[in-house]
Amino acid sequence: MSIFFPIPLLDDFLVNYNLGQVIILMFVLSLPVGFVFGSRKITAINIIVFGLLLLIAPSIGGGSVYFGYLGIILLVLGPIIYAISE
Repeated sequence: MSIFFPIPLLDDFLVNYNLGQVIILMFVLSLPVGFVFGSRKITAINIIVFGLLLLIAPSIGGGSVYFGYLGIILLVLGPIIYAISE
């Protein structure tokens, strides 16, 4: 009896991409959450968290240093958005 697990399908899809690309995809897919709730603070916290992930990602996955640069940009942008939110 074979039980269907979606994990191999996910693994086959993600094996073609590196960690930084997957984090950017998750970031883009999670951005509308802040817009749906109409909260700039949620969006700012989301930007800060993914900035930290992208800053750490090159050291974990051995990926490109450009993801680290994008993480630094997001870490600067996130607190600015949080500070101007109501």
